[in-house]
Amino acid sequence: MTSSVSGVSRDHLIRQGLRFSQLRLLVALEESGQMSGAAAQLSITQPAASRLMAEMERMVGAPLYTRHARGVSLTETGQLVARNARSILHQLDHTQASVIEMTRGARGLVRIGAVTGPALEIVLPVIRDLRVTYPEIEITVNVDTSDKLAEELLAQDLDFYIGRLPDGVDARAFHMRRIGPEPVVLIVRPDHPLARRERIALEDCLIYDWVMQPPGGLQRRTVETYLLENGYAVPRRILGTSSLLLTLAIISDTNAVAPMARSVGEFYAAKAALGGNIRLLDVAPDMAVSPYSLVRREAGTLSPPAARVFGMVEQAILDRVPEGAAPAG
Repeated sequence: MTSSVSGVSRDHLIRQGLRFSQLRLLVALEESGQMSGAAAQLSITQPAASRLMAEMERMVGAPLYTRHARGVSLTETGQLVARNARSILHQLDHTQASVIEMTRGARGLVRIGAVTGPALEIVLPVIRDLRVTYPEIEITVNVDTSDKLAEELLAQDLDFYIGRLPDGVDARAFHMRRIGPEPVVLIVRPDHPLARRERIALEDCLIYDWVMQPPGGLQRRTVETYLLENGYAVPRRILGTSSLLLTLAIISDTNAVAPMARSVGEFYAAKAALGGNIRLLDVAPDMAVSPYSLVRREAGTLSPPAARVFGMVEQAILDRVPEGAAPAG
């Protein structure tokens, strides 16, 4: 069943045999005012152009032009059809330009995954650059744990991610570029008792409540292992949460201490971020989570826009390497 507008069935002119060459001819006729000039623009003869226009008039059911001594003029109906024809042709040109941009990697959807630290340290600057250099590329970013990101990558819900390879997955399904370890810092509220001291030892922090990932989380295992290996006890009172927002809220309102990726802590400690509501403690500078990597599927190729963004992320990683140092790989 076909729908209709004002009693005209859908696709009526197309089913009557309307061709794009006729739309082009009508637009050229309006521009040139001469049948010979319009025919020349389409590289056809004048008699062929006259036949195309006669066929179009029969399909439309009304005269489209009139002849006079200086050439031809479009009728009111002809002007209406020409206006719509020009719009259709313009849309087709725009479609072709969009396809070219997409195949060149300048347009399209790119889905990135990242653990929290690299999301701020690497992905965010790349997104800033993309807004200027390739504004037609649409970006979605999923910030989650590495095991969730790996699942989404294998399910083809992500193009690539920055994180780690979880235990128990088939490493042959992935291609990885090592980036480096993720430093961890301890944070407190700005007016915390520890923030008023000139020198702080790690044991000074253990008398307070701690906010960490739930048991089994990679960062929590890292912090607990670091404490035990350096002769400290694990904090006796720990609130487990994977919510960054809840962690920041608790730190802002209590004397609790929380480990956090250094890049995330530095972001939120900045005066422009959340009012500078946390402070970083100068303690345990060598505490770090195991190295993370830039990860994509081994099989298959990235779409042109995903390949472009992937290359920008790779460059951002290279730019982080200190001068004279060898890049991780």
